[in-house]
Amino acid sequence: MLSDHRSARRRRGRNNRVTRIAIPVAAVMALGLTAGIVVGTSGHGAPKLHSTAANSGNTGVSSTAVEDTCDIVVPAHPLTAQGLATPYQLTGAAGGSPAATGCQMSNSLNLGAFVQATILDTQTGALFVYNPLVITAGTTPAVKPVVPKLPKHAVVTIDFGFNGTFLIQKGATPDALAQGNCTDGMPGSPFGQVSFCNGVNFFNAAFRLERAGRLHVPSAGMSRSMVPSAGSLGTGRECPTTRNFDMIDQDPSDNVTSKYLFDPATGQTAQDSTADAARMPGAQVLVNGSDNALIDDFLDPALGCTPFMAPDLGNHGMMTTSQALDELLAARNQAADPALIPENDGMVLGLGGSFDAAKTDLYRAEIGQAPVDSQTDASSSPQMFCQNMVNIQTPFIAANEKIFSAWPSPVPTVGDNLYTFLANRLASSFDNLNCANFGLHQTVTVVLNGGGAATEATLSDDPQTAGF
Repeated sequence: MLSDHRSARRRRGRNNRVTRIAIPVAAVMALGLTAGIVVGTSGHGAPKLHSTAANSGNTGVSSTAVEDTCDIVVPAHPLTAQGLATPYQLTGAAGGSPAATGCQMSNSLNLGAFVQATILDTQTGALFVYNPLVITAGTTPAVKPVVPKLPKHAVVTIDFGFNGTFLIQKGATPDALAQGNCTDGMPGSPFGQVSFCNGVNFFNAAFRLERAGRLHVPSAGMSRSMVPSAGSLGTGRECPTTRNFDMIDQDPSDNVTSKYLFDPATGQTAQDSTADAARMPGAQVLVNGSDNALIDDFLDPALGCTPFMAPDLGNHGMMTTSQALDELLAARNQAADPALIPENDGMVLGLGGSFDAAKTDLYRAEIGQAPVDSQTDASSSPQMFCQNMVNIQTPFIAANEKIFSAWPSPVPTVGDNLYTFLANRLASSFDNLNCANFGLHQTVTVVLNGGGAATEATLSDDPQTAGF
């Protein structure tokens, strides 16, 4: 048993006195946080996390079908201002209706889709965010989306997130996907929850501007409260990024930080802006469960860190986060042994479950990560990713147990606070990546309550070496 190891630590999840999420979440899937969370009512400061079961986000679902795949209809000219302001449509896969499949934003907890654009002005190096609206096909927006004012020399990347398993891109016109340089994976082998438009061009432009000194990406910053861990393998008190092994799961950087307002009476959605919130009193806020939201909304505030933000062109320039901004920050502050998408991540496995370097490279390129080669394999080959994850993340979670136990859980059905959530997430990542195949052993055991949430975690941080 892991608890027999000399360095094993047994921790009890504590009843947390800060505001807690207590909303039933249908399931936490194998890929990232993945379960959507309804975050109370609209607001634009710290999230107010409601404990009302009725706010589960399932209001108005007109289907009892259990589906894991939906289509998202991408507007024509998606990289333009008008394309960004045209609502994306969530609908059933292979011609199925939203009602018959459950592919509705009213069913956001299970099958909600989210879209996020990050914009780079190649003349000035300025960055902006805009969150295009997703509506259920056949409905109209609760409030018409704002048309963003894009810089003259804008390069746009669009990231997609999904609370189900597979989200497939479909063009509103025959040329829409080509116009946006959009991809959801390899032919016949989609990534799953995530997809992209124009990420390669965006990150190439951003990195060129950085090298020329025309784009400034800040340092990750230092945490005064973080307890350093993992010795020379760790990053000391440097704030975590999406490429740090102390916070990743099996698929680093997946899903987005977009939020939408939802009217349960009509089933309509709107952008999460101050103006729209004023027009929709009592609206629920729909969230895409993501690794990026985990770091931006939970880990950073718990550790006294600040995410990289830019003005939101859909919300009067208020500062906000995005998946692409997180990746720019991670690239700028990349550790000697970065955590990149590994070939054994389920999102990049090929047909039949085989490793697929080309598919892995496609995913990595869309988020600005280096391709599979001998250099990146030194930290992120399937074996080394597993080894670094258990040797760096296990002691990080254990060392900072006191901090994390005082913070709410992103998904209470996984852990009853941030500490037990992170421990249970690490255990799941170990299993999902089949790390035992490399001669490694599980470093986490958890005690579950009657609802299946972790309430205690035992961590063993003895260093391990993967077999090759």
